[in-house]
Amino acid sequence: MVHVSDLISEDIESYLAAHEQKELLRFITCGSVDDGKSTLIGRMLYESHMLFDDHLAALEADSKKVGTQEGEIDFALLVDGLAAEREQGITIDVAYRFFSTDKRKYIVADTPGHEEYTRNMATGASTADVAIILVDASQGVLTQTRRHSFIVSMVGVKRIILAVNKLDLVDYSEEVFNQIKSDYTKFANEALTLEEITAIPISALKGDNIVESSENTPWYDGQSVMEYLETVEVAASSQSRPFRMPVQWVNRPNREFRGFAGLIGSGCISAGDKIRVLPSGTESTVARIVTYDGDLELAGAGRSVTLTLTDEIDISRGDIITSADSPCSSADQFQARILWMNDSAMMPGRQYLFKSNSQTSPMTLGRLKHRIDVNTLEELPAKVLDMNEIGVCNISLSSRIAFDAYDDDPVMGGFVIVDRMTNNTVGMGLIDFALRRADNIHWQSMDVTKQSRAEQKSQRPRLIWFTGLSGSGKSSIANILEKKLQAMGRHTITLDGDNIRHGLNRDLGFTKADRVENIRRVGETSKLMVEAGLICISSFISPFASERDMVRGMMDEGEFVEIFVDTPIEVCEQRDVKGLYAKARAGELPNFTGISSPYEAPKNPEIRIDTTQLSAEEAAEQIIDHLSRS
Repeated sequence: MVHVSDLISEDIESYLAAHEQKELLRFITCGSVDDGKSTLIGRMLYESHMLFDDHLAALEADSKKVGTQEGEIDFALLVDGLAAEREQGITIDVAYRFFSTDKRKYIVADTPGHEEYTRNMATGASTADVAIILVDASQGVLTQTRRHSFIVSMVGVKRIILAVNKLDLVDYSEEVFNQIKSDYTKFANEALTLEEITAIPISALKGDNIVESSENTPWYDGQSVMEYLETVEVAASSQSRPFRMPVQWVNRPNREFRGFAGLIGSGCISAGDKIRVLPSGTESTVARIVTYDGDLELAGAGRSVTLTLTDEIDISRGDIITSADSPCSSADQFQARILWMNDSAMMPGRQYLFKSNSQTSPMTLGRLKHRIDVNTLEELPAKVLDMNEIGVCNISLSSRIAFDAYDDDPVMGGFVIVDRMTNNTVGMGLIDFALRRADNIHWQSMDVTKQSRAEQKSQRPRLIWFTGLSGSGKSSIANILEKKLQAMGRHTITLDGDNIRHGLNRDLGFTKADRVENIRRVGETSKLMVEAGLICISSFISPFASERDMVRGMMDEGEFVEIFVDTPIEVCEQRDVKGLYAKARAGELPNFTGISSPYEAPKNPEIRIDTTQLSAEEAAEQIIDHLSRS
């Protein structure tokens, strides 16, 4: 065993080097709040004298203050230290603990049980070989127990220890243990895809069945927690999978050297191996495997290397270098399982950023196929996913990416979802498969182009996008603007919010999700009008900055002209030609922008119009002047 006193005096790098050849097991502890995760980890370390953690020296110093012998750690102090450290970093990431025995080395992900920090738990589970699901014997299987179990199963963990904790609070009742085991097994068999569930009755506080069998449970003849972890078969190594390396950096310090640097995600590579680069599909041969310490003949998963090739081929950051005989696939449309992690609900139709390895692409979430109720296991219809909800939907990317299904290769099949406006991670996803239409539907090049259509009309196609509150004057200005442009011989079309809802978008309401879909459809329609060479005038409240930016992204540089009709809400209410504000104030119109639904004003529009200072006629002239100068 590795003793505390020894670890204090050892250099960390020397310790790691001595144990480098041992098999590594990653596991996670999870469950509901106060089920005993920190106490369990503390007991495992304390009983086995295996502690190897960053805060060890501080704990030893505190232990001396309370009178423990040199080299010993007070158990209560240890548990308090573990819990406090995790709580301090709870909103940042997972607390990872490292320890070793004579047989194995371990990394344990210590995750919070609070529902609002489910994202942290999912992060820890994504790399685990085994999950320890704790259940309070006095509480039984809870919603958070089911949620955490569902997530560990979803991310590919196949082995679970069901640790029924606090048996001392129920007099070490075999009946209680068997009932919880039965309830959990029934849930797992119906909802989860697991290979093994091992139920162990424990008391983390008292040390029962943590390292050795306990006399308090004579009716249990199975393994202790540590006995299980010491003998469980570790999942197949990532080195046994086909070779995959995301390119993180193209290194070309001079004309003689051009290398492609990255961390090998899976598989092995040797000098002389044939490789294929995706998504381009070009092939070459590895000339050298370069590292800081010199060239290698062979490198495997987890190693950072720079590859040089025998051919000059085009490779960029974000490309994936794969083995030529076992390449991954590439596509731009997928079915995916998604865990939503943000306070604001997931909006189908809204654009987010897809990030996987070094690959990044704008992504549109399709309509949800269903969300999963972790209590009843039902697949329920839903328009959005709220925080900590799990669902299945299709996603569409702006460019093709290289991938493997998550169940085949977690490195290549997992991704995170990033909010384009805040750059916050708002969800995680697992690719199930590429949609057939991703390969069967291709962009058809046409001989008649947008440019030729515009030249025929002797104009530059534009999308003039009016945004502002209801009653701000958008439609009035847009109407006058189109008349003036027509008088100048320009070819135009106007898309108005109310008119569009009589046809194309008549099936949509005014919920946040429907508003997002409303603008997505209008954006696609506006793009077609611009492709036709027209000057398209679109007048919509379009309250969310994300959707306006999405439409801007559909257009070529300079084609999107955002006009913010900046009329104070008090003025809009005074006009209130349709009586909408009065109804909204009376509670008769839910989700009304400016009253019960937010409006995100543009920060940098091309044109800002203050209708308290300008008439509609003057505003139209200002827009025409801008168009003539740009």
